[in-house]
Amino acid sequence: AFLGPPEVNISSCLNCINVTIKLPTSYFRENGKLLSLIDIYEELDYDITLKTLDGEHKRPREQTTEDVFNTVIEELYPNRNYCVSVMVTASLNKHSIPSAWKCVTTDSVAQQDYSTVVITCAACFSLIFAAVLKCTHAGGYILKNKSLPHTLV
Repeated sequence: AFLGPPEVNISSCLNCINVTIKLPTSYFRENGKLLSLIDIYEELDYDITLKTLDGEHKRPREQTTEDVFNTVIEELYPNRNYCVSVMVTASLNKHSIPSAWKCVTTDSVAQQDYSTVVITCAACFSLIFAAVLKCTHAGGYILKNKSLPHTLV
């Protein structure tokens, strides 16, 4: 029996990729209950392959005892495209199907700072606009409270 493919979702962070892995379902039943791969094997190995413009890089094999888990691939270059594929194996079963490639572009500092700059500028503009409105109202140029006395007209 082949293991896999696992379900993989990835999201980008600054110089890293957050990888969420859901183990493939098994088709073994015990007392009418569908068993998970962890119920059967207790511990599974998983290999993550990272694909970049330079080629494919296989990361060190890791182990899991959970059906759904995540791992973070760090020390990546910002604003670069990376693709990830995960393969799950068991000590007693080396036959497995890797997940489909999932790709993402890592965040760059500039992208994260851009939204902060926009929000800060909008807040400053609003404050300046409110101050100008207050001054023109106090000076009697807009929204006049009372009409001028006839002697001043």
